[in-house]
Amino acid sequence: MPKTKAQTLAWLRTISGELSTATIKRLDQTLPWYGDMPPGRRSAVGLVAQAGIKSFIQWYDDPTTTTWIAADVFGSAPRELLRSVSLQQTLQLIRVVVEVVEERVAGADASLREAILLYSREIAFAAADVYARAAEARGLWDARLEALVVDSILSGEYDDELPSRIAALGWHGHGEVSVLVGTTPRQLDVDQLRRTARHLNADLLIGVQGGRLVLVIGRAHPVNGNPLEQGVDGSTDVSAATSPSPLPENGGLLDDSPTNGTEPVLSFLDIAKQLEPGFGPGYLVLGHEVPSLVEASRSAKAALAGFAVARAWRNAPRPMLADDLLPERALAGDPLARSTLVNRVYRPLQDQSPELMTTLWCYLDNGRSLEATARELFVHPNTVRYRLKRVTQVIGWDATGAREALILQSALILGSMNDHEPPGQRR
Repeated sequence: MPKTKAQTLAWLRTISGELSTATIKRLDQTLPWYGDMPPGRRSAVGLVAQAGIKSFIQWYDDPTTTTWIAADVFGSAPRELLRSVSLQQTLQLIRVVVEVVEERVAGADASLREAILLYSREIAFAAADVYARAAEARGLWDARLEALVVDSILSGEYDDELPSRIAALGWHGHGEVSVLVGTTPRQLDVDQLRRTARHLNADLLIGVQGGRLVLVIGRAHPVNGNPLEQGVDGSTDVSAATSPSPLPENGGLLDDSPTNGTEPVLSFLDIAKQLEPGFGPGYLVLGHEVPSLVEASRSAKAALAGFAVARAWRNAPRPMLADDLLPERALAGDPLARSTLVNRVYRPLQDQSPELMTTLWCYLDNGRSLEATARELFVHPNTVRYRLKRVTQVIGWDATGAREALILQSALILGSMNDHEPPGQRR
């Protein structure tokens, strides 16, 4: 005999405890992740399942309460649910509850079975809504936290909370770091930038500073077991990292040795070239690499200073190294550029050999002419070539290139300004 709705409701309330017990048993039998959970969290998930059965009975009594499904079911343990199980696991939980209820009411009338199907659809959408709102809130919080970390890096304001903030963002980089500065595109695709970085085994922090787009790039693996490589705590000797290194000559690969036996390590310049489409039109400047994220302010200062004077280089590439803009930065009053030029060019040559310094001075003063330099020094042109090659080996820059000659001449001028030895005695 068909039952009335009141009789069906009374029957459902009678078997609600039986349904809850059967549901918990089925969860333990069919879902491995449920049995592996700690007792407290497993109990919280069980409460949610029981709340779902109770909420279905109330909804069957009055379908107008549909809008309160999320509050009824997930209100019992929302934090435990979101922390314990993923959205996929929650949908598996709903499937088990619906299967248990359907099996128990298999002999009931069609209206009750249709109600179960309709309610299961509503509860699935409710679960998705809960997780979507939680993800949106977390995304907004992560974006604000990421902007705060990037601002701290750009300003150089380091505090004890910075490592924990970086860790909260899920930073995966544990090797060297470099900062890339360019213009913000009209439509910024943050997801595409992150996907590109993941394919290159790199990590990103993204910050928008008005019309500037700043990317803090982290290497996932150190190069050649670099002893300067540390975690986000920055507890390392950074003396070697403050001096930028010249562009490698092996096609952009910083090291031909693979990180895991199969993949080579890309230089930051190669990574910047892959990220270049994500920037707007204009100049793109890459700061020198530093050993850890908390030291990234050094690279950021170099990149920002280079970005400010990049227009002075008529044929500037995109992207360009901040170290290639050392002369322009020095003329603009950047103290880091001046000290870098003196410490990376003038001092090493001065300590290495007086004849190398003299040869470089003469070569640059004579318009990079080998013959004129040889006549002034009373040596053979091949001797000049040999000494210039030695200069390149000592400092890493080649004086025979027009752009690098400008860098070297600027370094010699700045170094001589602080040198007490008269210029005439250097030749």
